[in-house]
Formats: sequence, structure tokens, C-alpha cells
Amino acid sequence: MSKFLAILSATRPKTLAATIVPVWAGVLIVWKFQHHLPALGLSVDWFLAACTLVSAVCLQIASNVFNDAIDGLRHADTENRQGPKRLAGSGTLSPKAVLMLGLFFIGAAAVAALPLLWFRGWPVIAIGLPCMLIAYCYTGGPYPLSYHGFGELFVLLFFGLVAVMGTVFMQIGCNPAYVEPYAAAFIIGVQCGLLFCVLLEINNIRDRKEDASTGKRTLAVRLGEKRARGLAMAFLIAPYVTLKQTAFFLPGFEWNFAWLAAIAAGGILLLHISKMPADKRMNKLLGLTSLHALLYVLALSL
Repeated sequence: MSKFLAILSATRPKTLAATIVPVWAGVLIVWKFQHHLPALGLSVDWFLAACTLVSAVCLQIASNVFNDAIDGLRHADTENRQGPKRLAGSGTLSPKAVLMLGLFFIGAAAVAALPLLWFRGWPVIAIGLPCMLIAYCYTGGPYPLSYHGFGELFVLLFFGLVAVMGTVFMQIGCNPAYVEPYAAAFIIGVQCGLLFCVLLEINNIRDRKEDASTGKRTLAVRLGEKRARGLAMAFLIAPYVTLKQTAFFLPGFEWNFAWLAAIAAGGILLLHISKMPADKRMNKLLGLTSLHALLYVLALSL
């Protein structure tokens, strides 16, 4: 594999839906209110939506790259690794070079957020700085979240609530009259977070034996493989269980044919999570998990 392809792989493109989907969800909430409750006076600002998406994607890539570098420094990637090839662990780049690559993407996220800062003011800093810090602290710092079983909480908060509600804020600002869009954003934010907790849990089930041998105490290590599979399945089912609440808060919610595609993809994913061996074959589920989340939000959009 060339160095360029190795760097591209380290960004984990199959997982970037974890940022694209919640930003899309935040924009669709504003779009739904714009078309179904025009009295609120909301409208989608596509320029701010693009800035939000670029900044969020850069932050996720930074987190992925920091994860690569820090796991390499901690020797958490061994010859038994079942996941995609790592830059630092494989020796393609030094851990220091990989850390610098992560800082580059942090800088790119900050630059993309400058228009947001101009239009929305200091709350953008209040949202952005913790996100930048957590991008590193997920695997770095004195108490790395992923090493202590808090990865799922991180995903639920930052790839769910913060991403969706933050996108809505970038669109409409803070106004007491906009309680309803934020209520919808809270519900859909939880659902998006849960959908991508599935992605994390699949990774952790796949890597459970290696993580246990290197002191990485993920939930999959703490719970054991059988319970971790059950947890991943619960994460997958919960967004559907809460669709009644979505229908209450999101104007224009409809049952449509896209739900059949989402449910079919979710059913296939459930079957694979319950039966697939915990090894490199699980890498095939990463794309399916992202596709399922895309179909879920597509169904919400129609």
C-alpha cells in the first residue's frame, strides 16, 4: 500500500458517515420546519451548513488520526490487530508525524468554522473548543476515554447530541421561540448517537481480545463478547423504538418506502452482529452500519 493510500485509510472513510449523518439530520430539521411551519420564519443557510459539515468532518478525521498515533505510542496495536492498517502501528509514519497530521486537521476544522464564528459568535467557541479537546482526549491525555470504557458515551454525546443540536444552532441561533426545533434535535440527536454507538461496538467486539491484552478496557472487554453483542443490537433497535417521539416533534414526519430499506439494512446488520465471528470479517460491517444510518436519516428526510 502506498503512503497516500495508507493516510487515506487512516482517516477511516467508512466511518465518516458518523459526522455526515448528524449534520444532515440537523439541516433536515430546519428544512422540515421551514416547509411545514413557515410561521416560525426558519430557512436553511446552505453556506453555514457546508461550513458546519467541513469543520465536523475535519474534527472526526483528527480524532481518527490521533487514535492511530496514540495507540501506536502505547503499543496498543499488535500483530494480532484485526482492524484496518494503522499508520503508526505499521511503521508507515512515525507517531510524531501522525500526531502532526491530526493537528493539521484540527487547524482545518478551525478555519472552516470561522464563518460560523462570524455569524453565531462566542457560542461557536464554546462548542468547538471542547470538541477539539475531546478529539485528542478520546485516546490521549491522562485519562483516555476509550481506554476506560467511555467510548460509547463520547459517541452518543458528540456524534449525536452535540452534532445535531450544534448544527441546528448554526442554522437558527438561540431564540426562545425555537423550542420545537431544538426538541426535535434532541430526540434525533440521541437516535444518531445510538446508531453510531453500533459502529463503535462492532469495532470493540472485533478488537476485544487485543484490547484486553494491551490494557484497553472498552465496554466490550468489560462486558464480554456475548453482552457486547447484545448491547450493539440494543443500540441498533432503540432509534426505531423512539420513532413515535420523533413523529411528535418533527413536522412532516411520514412513513415512506425508505423506511423499508432502512429496516432491511438494520435487520441484516442485526443478524451479522449476532452471528459473525469477532475477527477481521467484522470490518465488512462498518460500511453496512454507515449505510444503515444514512438510510435512516434519508427516511426521516422524505
